[in-house]
Amino acid sequence: MATEFVFNERLGIELPLLQMAWEDYAPARQEGILAQWESIRGTIPDRIHDIEQIINTKQDQLGVEENFERSCELNWEIAELASVINDLWLWYRTHQDINLKLHL
Repeated sequence: MATEFVFNERLGIELPLLQMAWEDYAPARQEGILAQWESIRGTIPDRIHDIEQIINTKQDQLGVEENFERSCELNWEIAELASVINDLWLWYRTHQDINLKLHL
């Protein structure tokens, strides 16, 4: 049974779509999944950096924006981008948790 990695539009990365419980995969398959995930995981810090640049630009726009409605929109956009960064960090740490389980 193959494990698919599916592109997540919001996060901008592929995420694993496990077809069964992690423990039910054979150790060799777990290693293959982890290898693929490690490759994807390695892109997360760059993705976060790119989003931080967008946030900085929006904060600069917010600093000079005089239209209240547009200020609210910018604040919402910044909050959404910050949420994406938070979720990316959670996914980034996921591998560490799984890797620790394999080595225990």
